[in-house]
Amino acid sequence: MKLNPYLNFNGNCRAAFEFYQQHLGGKITFVMTYGQNPDAHEAAKQPDAILHASIEIAGVQLQASDVLRDDYQPIHSSYLSLVLDSIEEAERVFGLLTEGGQTFLPMQETFWAHRFGMCRDRFGVPWMISAERPMPAAP
Repeated sequence: MKLNPYLNFNGNCRAAFEFYQQHLGGKITFVMTYGQNPDAHEAAKQPDAILHASIEIAGVQLQASDVLRDDYQPIHSSYLSLVLDSIEEAERVFGLLTEGGQTFLPMQETFWAHRFGMCRDRFGVPWMISAERPMPAAP
């Protein structure tokens, strides 16, 4: 069994995945545009928009597409949570993701993490970024 998060973008899926590949160490593993779709009824609207794409980030397969409808809504109340190995790396990634985006909770120390912050990137994706503290084992 696998659980693959699936995101919808408002026409900027390709740019988001290229950004994640460059800055988060991701690897784009699949891209298909609406124009490449054999069932081409949607292709005439935006042939270069992404029908389906996959990227692997930190061992997780993230999938996405561009929404071609006027009813696109940004993600609310769900986040991609990315845990980094160091304070410096967490701060670097948070800085990249907030550039052109929105900060919900600035990067800070918490009781559970050396650093933790929440933001929405320039592509509309909400993130929680952390450099975790070692936690005691559960009783």
